Amino acid sequence: MKIIIFGATEVGCLLATEFFEDHDITIIDKEENQTDEFSKLDISFVTGNACDIGVLNCADIQNADVFIACTAIDEANIVACLSAKRISGIRTICFVSKEEYKKTLYFEKNSINAGDFFIDYIIWPEELLTQDIFRIVTVAKALDVENFADGKARLLEYKVTPNLSIVNKKIKDCGFTHDTLIVGITRNGELFIPNGDTELLAEDKLIFMGTSHSLDILAGTFFHEKEIVKNVSIIGGGTVGLMLAKNLESLKIKTKIVEKNYERCEYLAQELKHTLIIHGDGTNLKLLDEEEIGSADVVISVTNNDEKNLLCSLLAKQLGVNRVIARVAKVLNIPLFEKVGIDVAVSPKNSALAEVKNDLAENNVDILATVEQGQGEVLEIKVKSEFDNKKIMDLRFPTAAIIGIIERGNKVIIPNGLTEIKYNDILIIFTKAEDGELIKEFFKAGSKCV
Repeated sequence: MKIIIFGATEVGCLLATEFFEDHDITIIDKEENQTDEFSKLDISFVTGNACDIGVLNCADIQNADVFIACTAIDEANIVACLSAKRISGIRTICFVSKEEYKKTLYFEKNSINAGDFFIDYIIWPEELLTQDIFRIVTVAKALDVENFADGKARLLEYKVTPNLSIVNKKIKDCGFTHDTLIVGITRNGELFIPNGDTELLAEDKLIFMGTSHSLDILAGTFFHEKEIVKNVSIIGGGTVGLMLAKNLESLKIKTKIVEKNYERCEYLAQELKHTLIIHGDGTNLKLLDEEEIGSADVVISVTNNDEKNLLCSLLAKQLGVNRVIARVAKVLNIPLFEKVGIDVAVSPKNSALAEVKNDLAENNVDILATVEQGQGEVLEIKVKSEFDNKKIMDLRFPTAAIIGIIERGNKVIIPNGLTEIKYNDILIIFTKAEDGELIKEFFKAGSKCV
């Protein structure tokens, strides 16, 4: 696939790094924006502005499959996408930073007068980040949450604390809840696919897949999290903070927002009916203490500054908050946040990258989710007739992978080795991102691989 990316930004670099090994990548931007990171990749670079049709032609837009605009300027992204669509009919993906642009572009795409002149996919990273955080908040102590099969099945990630009964036990001896599977373990920053003989260690991060009901039982039985989230404090009343508060209000979760800008506080007070708005600086320990931020079940720091989010998160930890989630603008800072004890570090750029990967996936092989900063992938694969009635234990995968969920009509099955897959089943498979293509090819090849 030939992909043209307009914008030598951090997002552009993430996209190029993710796709260059399997696809033909061309970057369009000014020469001064090309960083050393791009020079390490086997990609093409066209100097100029993608709003210029001449530059698009230099990038061979007519023979490209996808055009992605991810500069820091919304208007440039929109014009470039519309220009690319007009001259080649290419699939376009446009990054925006303002809600009004997403709403307008989405409306235009679905308008009866749109014709062939529209943008195919509009990505607003802050909205995706909000959705990710909201899923994590609503499941106590989970590091990551993904929903599948219309909510009947889930992926949950938990950290193994030293006091848990499963420490130093083999998976097969833990007696985990029926209808749940450990599909991945992250140890010392590296993700791997476990088996029954894998021993669980303190500080491991365990990735489970299973039915929603069974995972709820698992959480209460093994991770001592029978309580639900009742109150949340948000530091930063920007776009993400506001959207999060609205979502939390819908669940009747008691919510506070600490915001430094007084005018923004007034706006928040108009938009939110059941959220306490506190005018103040989230880095002020005395203020946080006086406002009883330490009593929150979860504290979320979502200002637009990584250093401030890190400091606010550490102060919340000092006040005794058990669970802290921090927004991280620079993806490379995520390991630092986790290393100093922040429970969950999330990036809008990573959320957006996952969406692009999902959009580029083939229709019958979908990437439902990515985990651990892109180290793991959850694939959705429809079973071909060649695999009908094959037992899972007889599938000779070319690499480590686990079928975590089978969707059969309205039924959700958590399989074992003896489970037979059926024609037209939907398989939800967990594997390392680097091995995803091998699993896709396995199911494409059909009878040659079974």
